[in-house]
Amino acid sequence: MIAFPYAFLSLAFSMCAGMSSGSRPGRGCLCRRAIRSILAATALALGMLAGAQAQDIEPRAYSNAPVGVNFLIAGYAYTEGAVPFDASLPVKNAQLKTSNAVLAYARVLDLWGMSGKFDAIVPYTWLSGTAELRGETVERIVDGLADARFRLSVNLYGAPALTLNEFRNYEQDLIVGASLQVSVPSGQYDNNRVVNIGTNRWSFKPEVGISQAIGPWTLESQAAATFFTDNRDFFGGNTRSQDPVYSLQGHVIYGSRNGVWGSLDVTYFTGGRTTLNGVEGDDLQQNWRVGGTLAFPVDINNSVKLYASKGVSARTDNNYDLIGIAWQYRWGAGL
Repeated sequence: MIAFPYAFLSLAFSMCAGMSSGSRPGRGCLCRRAIRSILAATALALGMLAGAQAQDIEPRAYSNAPVGVNFLIAGYAYTEGAVPFDASLPVKNAQLKTSNAVLAYARVLDLWGMSGKFDAIVPYTWLSGTAELRGETVERIVDGLADARFRLSVNLYGAPALTLNEFRNYEQDLIVGASLQVSVPSGQYDNNRVVNIGTNRWSFKPEVGISQAIGPWTLESQAAATFFTDNRDFFGGNTRSQDPVYSLQGHVIYGSRNGVWGSLDVTYFTGGRTTLNGVEGDDLQQNWRVGGTLAFPVDINNSVKLYASKGVSARTDNNYDLIGIAWQYRWGAGL
C-alpha cells in the first residue's frame, strides 16, 4: 500500500486581528468587515501521510467561528517525487505522481459551551509511477477513492461558542484545543497489488493544539499521535502491524484586516516502525517538512487557498514536492 497526499480539512478563520475594542471603527463598518474576514480565509491544508496522517501540515486548526456555520470545500493537489510508501512494504526508489481531488464538509458546533467542529473528507486519487520491489522495477497506474476521514474537535479554552452577532465582538488571545480524527478503510485496495490507494486498516489520531494571537500575528503548535489497527490482508495475505507515529507542527501566521492571511509551516514526525508477520522492519521514520499557505476571500461566502510543501529531511527517503489549491463555500448561522 501507498500512503497518499490528500487535502486535510482545516477550518481557519481570519478575524479582524489586532483590533482592540478601543480602536474599532463604527459598528456598521465592523460588522461588514468582521463577517467578511472572519469567514473568508479558510480552506484545506494539504498533508502527506506517513502510513497515516503524520505528515499533515494544517495551520489554523484550532480557531473560533460562529456556531452553525457550514462549509463545503473542494480541492486539488499534485505531488511528485519519492511519495512515501507504507513503511512495512519492501519498496525503494518510488518515483510517483499523484493528482488528488477532495470533497469535504464541516460544521461549527456548540460543545458544552465551547466551540467545536465536525468535519468529513472524501478524497479521490489518480496515481502513476514506478518503484523497486525486492530489486525489480514495478509500474502502477491506478485511480480510486482514498480512505475517508472524520474528525471531531473542541476548543477547550479561549474560544467560547458564540452566535454570529456575539462573534463580531470576539478577539482571540490564547486558544487551547483538542481533536480526534478517524480514518476509515474505505479506499481502493487490492491485496494482490503492491501499490494501492486505500490502506485496508483503521487509524486514530488524537491531537492537542495551542494558538496564541499577538496583534496581526498568530503562533501555533500541535502535537499528535496516530495509532493503527493491523492489516491482516497485506500483499498476499500477510499481517502487517505498525507502531504509532508521533508528530509536531509549528506555524507562524500573519493576518490582515481584509481577511487575507499567510503562514510559514513546519512539521516533524517520528515512529511508525512496522512488523510483517512478526518480523520487525528497519523503517523508523524521522522526517521534516516545510511549507507555506496563502488564503484570501472572494466574497462573504467564498474563499480560496493556495499551499505548498517540501520534504527537507527523511530517514526513509520519502521526500516529495506538493502544491495545491482549495475553494470553500460557507453558509448558515445568519450569513
